[in-house]
Amino acid sequence: MTIKEFFSFKNNKYFWLNIVAMVVVVVMLGFGVMKWLDVYTRHGEGVVVPDVKGMSVSEAEMMFRNHGLTCIVSDSNYVKNKPAGIILDLKPAAGQKVKEGRMVYLTINTLDTPLRVVPDVADNSSLRQAQAKLMAAGFKLAENQLVSGEKDWVYGVKYMGRELHIGDKAPIGATLTLMVGDGSADSAFGDSIDAVVDEVVDGAAEGSATDESWF
Repeated sequence: MTIKEFFSFKNNKYFWLNIVAMVVVVVMLGFGVMKWLDVYTRHGEGVVVPDVKGMSVSEAEMMFRNHGLTCIVSDSNYVKNKPAGIILDLKPAAGQKVKEGRMVYLTINTLDTPLRVVPDVADNSSLRQAQAKLMAAGFKLAENQLVSGEKDWVYGVKYMGRELHIGDKAPIGATLTLMVGDGSADSAFGDSIDAVVDEVVDGAAEGSATDESWF
């Protein structure tokens, strides 16, 4: 085969038609694959995450379902003065654009109120000191229960009628009752002093009368 014969296919129009057809097929195939990938991955499409903060989980599930999304509770925190079980936060955040079917992770206010150790104020604190310590720890106070003892001295703490001991816990925000002295101990002490004084005075009076009679 001569060189001229080898390059003779260049003059064959069918050869060039086949080349053009192959190029067209490759381009169309590539374009088709790209379109299929766009449809499969929903490229350019998205759903805006709704704001469900403050809702219950059941309410949020319904809203997410209407938007083509799903959700799951992934964490919990405790926020005082907010109802238990409401949604505090979500990821992705509200307003973000995500693909349909995306899972949204929720953080809710804990259903169980956390427990906290009740400060030890029994028999070592005045009424004012005990009130300050307990309120600073997140507890509420009911009307004091008066017991026999030194006035305004704390002798114990009760929760739901049960006297607490060192290390006992109560729910944060629970209402506690302080057992406070009614001052009866001070009165008894004062009465005893008065009795001693009376005895001394009576004894001195009797001695004076005896002395006078003797003279």
